[in-house]
Amino acid sequence: MTTRRDHRQTHVRPRPPSTGRPVPVKVKPRSPASTRLAGHRPIQRGSGLPWIFRLALIAGILALGAGVLYVGAHGFGMVVGGVGSTLGGFVKGVTSTPSPSPVTEDVSLAPSLDQPSEPYTSQATVDLVVTVPGGVIGDTNHRIRLYLALPDQDATAIKEVPIADTAKTVIPGIELTDGINDFSVSITGPGGESDHSAVVRYVFDDAAPKITITSPKNNAIVNGKAVTIKGKTQARTTLLARNDANGSSVAGTAESDGTFSLSVAIATGVNKITISGTDPAGNVTESILSIRRGSGKLAVSLTSSDYQIKRSRLPESVTLVATVTDPDGQVLAGAGVTFTLSIPGIATVSIDGTTGTDGKASFKTTVPKGADIGQGSATVLVTTKDFGSAQDYTVITIVK
Repeated sequence: MTTRRDHRQTHVRPRPPSTGRPVPVKVKPRSPASTRLAGHRPIQRGSGLPWIFRLALIAGILALGAGVLYVGAHGFGMVVGGVGSTLGGFVKGVTSTPSPSPVTEDVSLAPSLDQPSEPYTSQATVDLVVTVPGGVIGDTNHRIRLYLALPDQDATAIKEVPIADTAKTVIPGIELTDGINDFSVSITGPGGESDHSAVVRYVFDDAAPKITITSPKNNAIVNGKAVTIKGKTQARTTLLARNDANGSSVAGTAESDGTFSLSVAIATGVNKITISGTDPAGNVTESILSIRRGSGKLAVSLTSSDYQIKRSRLPESVTLVATVTDPDGQVLAGAGVTFTLSIPGIATVSIDGTTGTDGKASFKTTVPKGADIGQGSATVLVTTKDFGSAQDYTVITIVK
């Protein structure tokens, strides 16, 4: 008999047949121990290119598309250039960095002008040689500017020339003005003008120099084997004395004050000596001197202040002058002389003297009243220890 515990029907799930294995026990999962590695973290993928480069790429693609439509008419090269310009301009706009300013060639170093070996010239034009700094050699963007300064005037630019492909540039045919010409150069270009070079001076002189002979006098008598010619001309003039009588010659140069002295061998008799001079500019001139060679002995010359005296004007003073030269024709100092004056009607007068540094000795006396009309004389005798003796005389006449 069945007893009902509940009005609801109870259902019982049938048990599966036994397999002989124990039923698995469910275990609650545990957290890993601290000594074990944590589980692998999933890979996080990036969000892609930065937004600035995405925008640049998009702009490039759009520009390239427009270029494809334009290529037929203007060529692929222009398209590529337009794309590059658009893309580059966009990138520069968002990532701009200041660029350095363009570099301008430094021309602060001044060029130089070659100095002439001789600034004086008789040529109307000169060629100037300019040396430029290495940085502007052959540079077509720079030029050489030439300046000229005349006496009491400021330097003025007179010419510009291109720079040669070598360190030196020649500026040919520059005209000179009479006298001093001071030249300088600079370099001009995009960066401005350099400093000026040092001044180079040319002196234009086409006039022949003048030669003045101060001793001996033309047609003088020289007692010696040589004559010393003294004179004056333009400073630094080159001189050459040639003696046609014996073919001898001697050269020299005038001093800074223009004075010169040349000793030339001479022959017995007349000697025609030509003195030629060439000034620093190259101008040539000549002067001719004639002298006579004497005996080569001691000589004395006597002169009087008066050679004819009126009796009605007596008493009258008379001065006698003796000039003594040695065998070489040079004035002789310290020579003993004796003057003698003989006038008709009065006693003869004598006096001794000595030559000075100029080789001269003088005697002054008075012709008294009572002198007779007629011819008298004056005589001088010179005696030396080294050269012997010599004498000279002149006539002095008493007239009515």
